[in-house]
Amino acid sequence: MIYFDNAATTYPKPPQLIGAFSDYLKMYGANPGRSGHEMSLATAKQVYETRELIGSLFHAENPEAILFTQNCTHSLNLVLKGVLKWGDHVVISALEHNSVLRPVYQLWREHGVQYSVAQVVEGDDDATVENFRRCLHRNTRLIACTHGSNVFGIKLPIERLARLAHENNALFLADCAQTAGVEEIDFQAMGLDFLAAPGHKGLYGPTGTGVLLLRDSEFPLDTLMEGGTGSNSLDYAQPDFLPDRLESGTVNTAGILALRAGVAEVINRSTARIKAHEMALAQALYDGLTEIPGVRLYTARPTEQHHLPVISFTVEGEHSETTAQKLNQYGAATRGGYHCAPLPHQKMGTLQTGTVRASLGMYNTEEEVREFLTILKMLQNQKRKD
Repeated sequence: MIYFDNAATTYPKPPQLIGAFSDYLKMYGANPGRSGHEMSLATAKQVYETRELIGSLFHAENPEAILFTQNCTHSLNLVLKGVLKWGDHVVISALEHNSVLRPVYQLWREHGVQYSVAQVVEGDDDATVENFRRCLHRNTRLIACTHGSNVFGIKLPIERLARLAHENNALFLADCAQTAGVEEIDFQAMGLDFLAAPGHKGLYGPTGTGVLLLRDSEFPLDTLMEGGTGSNSLDYAQPDFLPDRLESGTVNTAGILALRAGVAEVINRSTARIKAHEMALAQALYDGLTEIPGVRLYTARPTEQHHLPVISFTVEGEHSETTAQKLNQYGAATRGGYHCAPLPHQKMGTLQTGTVRASLGMYNTEEEVREFLTILKMLQNQKRKD
């Protein structure tokens, strides 16, 4: 199989994940942070060291302010619903995934939170920042946006947008679903207040894992849920310190240990090498697609500065899901449709057809790109004959 669906979840995973799951079953099956026996303490140590490793990847200094979540959507909801109150205003981008759009819409509909949508200009960071600036209100509490589009691979200048937020007494939340493990992200230097990321995409961990990084460990983020934490057990109220305040219940120890193995492999390879490899493949794929009659592309040729290794295209006269099904019949895995992101399709005029998304990962090869293009050319030739 040619697996070009890495924006949904990366595959294959590093083989070290098998060993991590095995270690969990053999040595770290106790509940971390709940008991004082040897296995519980050893398991808690593994969990803490995973926080430290994630901090190393993102240049985040405080392990206690690195939280484990179910996924990136969970992380985003923790911030959006923990920060925004009645009368607040939030700015999002026109490239947002539903994991940002839907919580914001729910807050608008039921909790009196206002929102504005800033247009993104591909390849022109100055224009994009200016569009965000024009959306700011006196009551803007938060700018929340994707670091890179999961549909079209267009990047946003999050460091500049974080600075814009702070200049206007607002906070900044970065949705790094598509960039964590691919882009070099310096959480401290870029001035991010919150960073949300999935474990199962560019960090090469398993599904069911996510992380949330907070700049200020004492920021009074409201809880999304409350419960047992293994600390302050006689208190009726939820602890006010991290990570306990936002990590109720038993954490996904097996997933966290496997995530540690994935992050270690990303660090070993380096995000710079990963990005260079994936972008070279994306550029080769883009160039090949331009030569196939009937194929339409929606962005400029991808560059490392302004894009991710995510290519969306359509085939003339076909819905994207039909094209994806045909590709699948010949062993090429892509994603057709709307990718849980109506705003970018509205922006690009693809609401009727959706797009076929081909997204590259660190295990993809040049040969796979050539094979993929050969399959698509064959399908187009068959269509013309019919």
